[in-house]
Amino acid sequence: MSKPRVAILGLGIMGGGMAARLLSAGFPLSVYNRHRERTTKFADAGALVATSPREAAARANIVISMVADDAASRNVWLGVEGALAGAPEGSLLLESSTLSVGWVRELAAAAADKRCDFLDAPVTGTKPHAASGELFFMVGGSVAGFARAQEVLAVLGREVLHLGPSGSGALVKLINNFVCGVQAASFAEAIALVNVSGLDREKCVAVLANSALASPLIKRMLASMAAEDFTPNFPLKLMAKDIGYAIQEGARCGLTLQTAPPALEVFKQAVNQGLGDLDFSAVMKSLAKT
Repeated sequence: MSKPRVAILGLGIMGGGMAARLLSAGFPLSVYNRHRERTTKFADAGALVATSPREAAARANIVISMVADDAASRNVWLGVEGALAGAPEGSLLLESSTLSVGWVRELAAAAADKRCDFLDAPVTGTKPHAASGELFFMVGGSVAGFARAQEVLAVLGREVLHLGPSGSGALVKLINNFVCGVQAASFAEAIALVNVSGLDREKCVAVLANSALASPLIKRMLASMAAEDFTPNFPLKLMAKDIGYAIQEGARCGLTLQTAPPALEVFKQAVNQGLGDLDFSAVMKSLAKT
């Protein structure tokens, strides 16, 4: 059987890796990106470059969006040139961006009005995971839609988990990212304390890197610090955005997240220092004391 036609909306760090992966697996692919210069290499590899989300969706059976935030997601899905306007009835629509739960549920309802299946399917992983098909998909939506998505998601991810109805994937992703943000902010403060304390930094790092706190996230931060390389795999400004969305969702559920607001302030400080486009691990630079 022929492979389904797929459209990717957004060719940033994650969307670009996903698009390349689908092309290498032989899926007919349409792509759309707000900045057209990012589409060149995909066109050279055989993708059709659409001039609008509407055109991309009209050429596909499955549409996947991977953009920065709620505002960007609204822009690609809604309006006269949005993907919903072009998606044929019966299309499968996946929103893989990290977004607020409220917007995801609104989008799910809009997709239902168009008689399309919709899944919120955010991911864990970074640039290399997207390129190698090792993402972890957290999916909310119908069981039938989840089954339809398997052929494509199996190429893009090492694991695909159905978590429940619409919004379930989006919420779990926000929970994951806010915990990562709190951990990153506290570790940045720990390194700042080492720097001002007079301790031997190299020996302290050796202890921290081999202690119980040495999660993959902390190891990645240490590697970035050691190499002085903060090339973005997950931009710092997006971590700030995700923590903010998690705080909003906690409030909607009647829960005050007490550790998230201080972490958000640490990341906002880094953004205000011009570090937002660097990797989230650059939060250490904003607190650096030498």
